[in-house]
Amino acid sequence: MASALRSTILRHVRVPVCQSLNGSRLAAVRSMSSHGDDHLDKQEVVDRVIDIVKSFPKVDPSKVTPDVHFEKDLGLDSLDTVEIVMAIEEEFKLEIPDKEADKIDSCPLAIEYVYNHPMAS
Repeated sequence: MASALRSTILRHVRVPVCQSLNGSRLAAVRSMSSHGDDHLDKQEVVDRVIDIVKSFPKVDPSKVTPDVHFEKDLGLDSLDTVEIVMAIEEEFKLEIPDKEADKIDSCPLAIEYVYNHPMAS
């Protein structure tokens, strides 16, 4: 709860920065956003997650959609799901805690997790 609150606050904090240039003061506002301007848009996250799942050796790429469930729709087991989550971590350069990773069993959940993660890139 505290980390979620912290992330929300940091997204909106602005810190005034004053600089001096040849005796005149310049004032600027520096945004301390955790998302910044480089936050991934939803469609980019969808496309990259779909590509990861399609490239998994045990998956028929023609069955992969943004709404697919790893076990029910693709016939993957729990170890396969762990491998997909690890590939998602690598692709987006983030670490998903085990407690959260255990919940990711479909493309929609993977997409939502990555899209809402402030450090995803």
